[in-house]
Amino acid sequence: MIIVIYSGYKFCRNNKIEILNYIEIPNMKNKSSINTIFTDIGGVLLTNGWDRGCRRRAIDTFKLDSEETEERHHLCFDTLEVGKITLDEYFDRVVFYKRRSFTKKEFWKFMCDQSQPLPGMIELVQQLKKKYNLKVAVVSNEGRELAEYRIRQFKLNEVADFFIVSSFVHFRKPDADIFRIALDTAQVKPQQVVYIEDRPMFVQVANSLGIHGIRYTDYNSTCKKLEKFGLK
Repeated sequence: MIIVIYSGYKFCRNNKIEILNYIEIPNMKNKSSINTIFTDIGGVLLTNGWDRGCRRRAIDTFKLDSEETEERHHLCFDTLEVGKITLDEYFDRVVFYKRRSFTKKEFWKFMCDQSQPLPGMIELVQQLKKKYNLKVAVVSNEGRELAEYRIRQFKLNEVADFFIVSSFVHFRKPDADIFRIALDTAQVKPQQVVYIEDRPMFVQVANSLGIHGIRYTDYNSTCKKLEKFGLK
């Protein structure tokens, strides 16, 4: 939007001079109030890092006991995601509590290989950031080692300005405090933020704080939802 101010003179028949001032006021209704994007990593920018499907493939590949592996995983995964244990400790408790025919290095490589970019989403956030001069913050539940790998491997540090990851800040969604930390870090108000998230509960928590949460299901529908906030 451009504000145009013009000052000039008009000579009238009666020899009087009138000063003319023209001011064009922009239509502020067309300007987005959003200045920040919060986004999850798993399920939005990338595939989930270590979800049920990933674990099922690991169980099949490494011939693990399904019931025991899942029980052990659920007993300590929250502790991993909130940064209270390391990935090495998680491996010891969930997989390597007994002698195995494979190594931790092989298992870690398998874990890393599960991560893939979701079509168009990293590029979309990059384009919107550049076009509208937006801040971008990642708000994600992930263990430190996997989060750092994914940030590095997919160059997410070139997309996001801040990383509010559960294992970094020791709060985990759906705890609303992780969103409050993100707001404080970005120094923005909730109504200035649109949050892209694949889990309905986390969208609901963000909305309860005044953040504009939208649920990711696919690229095209996400673009349409963002257009409602003036982000095209």
